[in-house]
Amino acid sequence: DRQTLVAVLQFLRRSNLRESEEILRREARLLGDDLGGNVAAVATASPGVAAVAAVPPGKGEDREDCEVGPSSRRQAREVGSPCAARSLGSSPLCWDTRVVGGAVVVEDQPDVSAVLSAYNQQGDPTLYEEYYSGLKHFIECSLDCHRAELSQLFYPLFVHMYLELVYNQHESEAKSFFERFHGDQECYYQDDLRVLSSLTKKEHMKGNETMLDFRTSKFVLRISRDSYQLLKRHLQEKQNNQIWNIVQEHLYIDIFDGMPRSKQQIDAMVGSLAGEAKREANKAKVFFGLLKEPEFDVPLDDEDEEGENEEGKPKKKKPKKDNVGSKSKKQDPNAPPQNRIPLPELKDSDKLDKVMNMKEAARRVRLGPECLPSICFYTFLNAYQGLTAVDITDDSSMIVGGFADSTVRVWSVTPKKLRSVKTAADLSLIDKESDDVLERIMDEKTASELKILYGHSGPVYGTSFSPDRNYLLSCSEDGTVRLWSLQTFTCLVGYKGHNYPVWDTQFSPYGYYFVSGGHDRVARLWATDHYQPLRIFAGHLADVTCTRFHPNSNYIATGSADRTIRLWDVLNGNCVRIFTGHKGPIHSLAFSPNGRFLATGATDGRVLLWDIGHGLMVGELKGHTDTVYALRFSRDGEILASGSMDNTVRLWDAVKAFEDLETDDFTTATGHINLPENSQDLLLGTYMTKSTPVVHLHFTRRNLLLAAGAYSSQ
Repeated sequence: DRQTLVAVLQFLRRSNLRESEEILRREARLLGDDLGGNVAAVATASPGVAAVAAVPPGKGEDREDCEVGPSSRRQAREVGSPCAARSLGSSPLCWDTRVVGGAVVVEDQPDVSAVLSAYNQQGDPTLYEEYYSGLKHFIECSLDCHRAELSQLFYPLFVHMYLELVYNQHESEAKSFFERFHGDQECYYQDDLRVLSSLTKKEHMKGNETMLDFRTSKFVLRISRDSYQLLKRHLQEKQNNQIWNIVQEHLYIDIFDGMPRSKQQIDAMVGSLAGEAKREANKAKVFFGLLKEPEFDVPLDDEDEEGENEEGKPKKKKPKKDNVGSKSKKQDPNAPPQNRIPLPELKDSDKLDKVMNMKEAARRVRLGPECLPSICFYTFLNAYQGLTAVDITDDSSMIVGGFADSTVRVWSVTPKKLRSVKTAADLSLIDKESDDVLERIMDEKTASELKILYGHSGPVYGTSFSPDRNYLLSCSEDGTVRLWSLQTFTCLVGYKGHNYPVWDTQFSPYGYYFVSGGHDRVARLWATDHYQPLRIFAGHLADVTCTRFHPNSNYIATGSADRTIRLWDVLNGNCVRIFTGHKGPIHSLAFSPNGRFLATGATDGRVLLWDIGHGLMVGELKGHTDTVYALRFSRDGEILASGSMDNTVRLWDAVKAFEDLETDDFTTATGHINLPENSQDLLLGTYMTKSTPVVHLHFTRRNLLLAAGAYSSQ
């Protein structure tokens, strides 16, 4: 729209934002000084239009947003885009410039009053119920194929219309509107509606985060072109400006060509705080393959010869010595370049550990529907301190618990006791050249089954052992992440970056790097030798509740209370995947050993399975009746174990869940996912505890399943 473009350019000129003006001219191919018309004329010509988006030529009229290329990113920030300020990682940025009373008003996200002033439109408050029920009647009377898609409008419109009434101080109308229509909303929005019902005065809205989220992030709806045209025609015929304004201003309608989606397909994908993910968000290429393992000699024992290697494929007969060190001789075509991110070099002790790992792997049990793993459950008894986190070392020799009394407790679960290194004076007496120097430096007098680490000043919500078992991470309500030495059982570093509680932390599978996520809605990537974070991953609209490294360490998955899962690229900090579909905060994440799939669990009791390469949901496992707190794939990826607050461990057939996936181009393009009707076919077993919620799961190198939780007496 040329007039709009001219208005924005004139505004930029008046504000002395010359650089931005130039960029916009280049983007819109408006060269020379051909500015005509004036802003006031544009504004007065269309008093009914509340939102004006600048659309570069070539974009269809049906796009609800103005998409800006990377070159305009800086300029979008200057113009003050709410999207730009909030989601550093999410692409299409949009400018939010509004024409109010003859002048262009530009909004800047952090300023709450500016954010709220969008609700200044004075529609007739008494007609809001009529507008909404009119639209509701139209949608309910439309054809079945369109009804499911258009019903997605109910919730965002309901919220925005209610907030608009509250903001303009029509309190009684707002109350009556809420009471009349809140029962029509989908059940998975109940928690949000509870928060909303407490906002009854304009003053309440000022400091409310939910309110700000809703206002600053456009709610994304994915609708087929036919359904969208139907809606547009209806609103234009009815002259229903109030609703059309909200659709234009606060919603992002992602239009696709093709068949409308069914109710089941939509229900599977919606439910997050900001609607679905834009399809654009899941288009970036992701290197989900595994890195090539370094090669070194492994002496094979006689009984190892018939075993299986890491990937679970039977090995051919081998001579005594051979290079079994590499998982696969060929480079995985989907793997990132080996040097894409700097990874620490293998120390001799790491190589030794890999040799041990392979020997163990040779004796690994091949799991499947006919051969389920044994489960060994570690129950924390009398845990009056309040167990809040558990982790187990990769070789299953140590277990750590984080507690609400701010302690971290480490146990040895093998007969070998935990020992500290001797004091400096004693170490000076040791013969450094002796073969057993590593044994000699340990102080036998300190040997015990349990070590307690003091240092945090609040409950410990996350713990993680380093792959080499030399270090331990813990994160706490006190806003810090601490690195502990397992040689001296003392705190080495306190990483201060989060200002609020830190809910989770995890070491990279290669060590050195670790990730943390917290109440401040961002995840941070750290390296053990830097006291400042290396990357800050911003984009979630609520707490980051859990974090996980991809097996190749190039990506990090984060789950959030905004009910979405995001995948971040460690190299550049970009968000490369956004997965929506859970109906409650996410509490567990697990990557499959081959790196292709992600399993996620949430408070809705569902476990969802995602294909990372295509950015699609490929499965839904129903069975748990409470929050899923733990997920783990077996070492070869044949079985997925899930543990929940409902006191059960469930085993699922992962091979069957991921076979015969229909990921054709159409499905990828439109999100028409076809989930199997019945996930009970995939359930291999359910194991009850007496009264112990399951907090952690871990497969040993031989595929024995370890589970842990604290006994609760009620």
